[in-house]
Amino acid sequence: MGLIELRIADPRILRLIRKWLTAGVSEDGQWSETKVGTPQGAVISPLLANIYLHNVLDQWVMEWRKVHAKGDVIIVRYADDFVMGFQSRQEAESFREQLRERMAEYGLELHSEKTRLIEFGRFAEGNRKRDGAGKPETFNFLGFTHICSTIHKSGKFTVKRKTVGKRMTAKLRDIAAKLRKRMNDPIEQTGDWLNQVVRGYYNYHAVPGNLKRLYTFRWETARHWLFILRRRSQRSRWTWEHFWPLAIQYLPEPEILHPYPLKRFYAKHPDKSRVR
Repeated sequence: MGLIELRIADPRILRLIRKWLTAGVSEDGQWSETKVGTPQGAVISPLLANIYLHNVLDQWVMEWRKVHAKGDVIIVRYADDFVMGFQSRQEAESFREQLRERMAEYGLELHSEKTRLIEFGRFAEGNRKRDGAGKPETFNFLGFTHICSTIHKSGKFTVKRKTVGKRMTAKLRDIAAKLRKRMNDPIEQTGDWLNQVVRGYYNYHAVPGNLKRLYTFRWETARHWLFILRRRSQRSRWTWEHFWPLAIQYLPEPEILHPYPLKRFYAKHPDKSRVR
C-alpha cells in the first residue's frame, strides 16, 4: 500500500484497494482468507502487481544500470515474467545476487527453476563452439522458445522464436476436448468455431521463423476434427480425401502476420522526394 500511495492520493480508492486485498478468495463455494499478497485470480491483482514491480524492479534496475554497469543492460518485463540481457557475464552474476536481496526486502523471491543464467546472443555460438560446450541454450518467454539463429540470405544473427511445444500441445488438447462436446453440432457450426480458434492462434503466434509450428498446429487441429467426425457414426465414411476439402475451407492456411522487430521502427514516406 505504501508503493500504491505514491501514485494514488484519493483515500476512497485506497480504502477500496485495502478491502480488495483482504476480501479473500471464493472457489467452488469455499472461502479462504488472503494473508499475504494479492488475492489469487482477482481482477485487481495484475494491476497491483505491476505497480508493485515497477517500483521494486523496473526503477531499481534503471538506477543499478547507471551506477554499476559498464556494458549494455536491457530488461523486458511482462507482468511477473521478465528477461534481462547483460553484455558482461560478471555483471550478470553480480546483478543476480543483488536482485535476490532486493526481492527479499519486499517479500518476493525468484523462481528457483525458471531463473537461469545463459550465454545468448550473436557471439554465443562461436564462444561455446570454441569451448566445446555445444549449441547455445534456449529460453522460453511469453509462449515462445527463443533460439540463437541466423538469417539464411545474409547469414546475420537473429533470434528465432518458436511456439513452446508444451503450450501448443496443451492448446491442442483443449481443442480436442471441446470438439468432443461439439460432436453432434452441425459441421458448418463447428467449422466456423474452429476457424475463429485457428485465426486467433495465428494472430499471436504468426511471427517470423515460426511457420513450421503453425502448419503443425493446423494439421493436428484437422486431425482431431476428422477423428470426431468419424465418431459421429459407427459406419462413418469420412476419409482424408473426403475430409481435406472441408479442412481447407474452414482452417486457414498459416502466414506470417508480424514483421521482424526492427521493421516496426521503419518510417517510409510515400513520396521519397519529400523525405529529408
